[in-house]
Amino acid sequence: MLTGKQLGFRIDGVDILKQVDIAVHAGELVGLIGPNGAGKSTLLRLLTQVEQEGSGEVFWRNKSLRTIPHEQQAKLMGYLVQHARAHWPFTVQKLVELGRIPYQRWWQDCSVEDLQKVEAALRLTETLAYRNRRVTTLSGGEQTLVMLARIFAAEPQIIFADEPVAALDPYHQLHVMEILRQHAQAERATVVVLHDLSLAARFCDRLYLLHHGEVFCSGTPQQVLTDANIAQVYGVKSVVNCSEAGVSVTPVARLKDGHP
Repeated sequence: MLTGKQLGFRIDGVDILKQVDIAVHAGELVGLIGPNGAGKSTLLRLLTQVEQEGSGEVFWRNKSLRTIPHEQQAKLMGYLVQHARAHWPFTVQKLVELGRIPYQRWWQDCSVEDLQKVEAALRLTETLAYRNRRVTTLSGGEQTLVMLARIFAAEPQIIFADEPVAALDPYHQLHVMEILRQHAQAERATVVVLHDLSLAARFCDRLYLLHHGEVFCSGTPQQVLTDANIAQVYGVKSVVNCSEAGVSVTPVARLKDGHP
């Protein structure tokens, strides 16, 4: 569905990302994990072409993403940035309506169908009760949910989300991961940056573990989230439990100098 070939990014003489290859298949939720500064957010920006100064190439179903018009890309992909916040006092309803812009002419108002899509997105993200409030009056976590509703209103085939649960309580963390998992079905997919390894293990089909701008390893949660890998990359001792419910990871101690 989407592939990145030899993706790299260099700033001030430092390689933030180094020749990374990544593939996202229809019907799966892919997690990008790794310590702070590993290159996860940079990789997400390169995959969405928000960052265009890097090296390498991104392909949408074997077609270079650079050759696809921006109007079409807006229908194919949705991108939730890290710590997404509103800076203008729109109502929640109006902000989520912006997700329908790719389907409208510049002079058009929202159609009945557009408004139906907006309401469905508000219900899905459990933000319907906020619809008449100004977005700037909401908490950080509530704004994240509203921004996610705007993305769902656009009905993209693939959603990219950068730490979407960072500002959320446990209930909403599970809720967001559930709807991102639900989105990744049939001909759709989701790519998400996560720091919570247990959530990554529970919801993701495949993981890419990044370290110093490179892919340290990739595979299923069971293959990636091993004691040895976590110790090597994160510099912590952890307890990894595998059960019918999935894999859970509990960091228990820092290792000396960050190394086993």
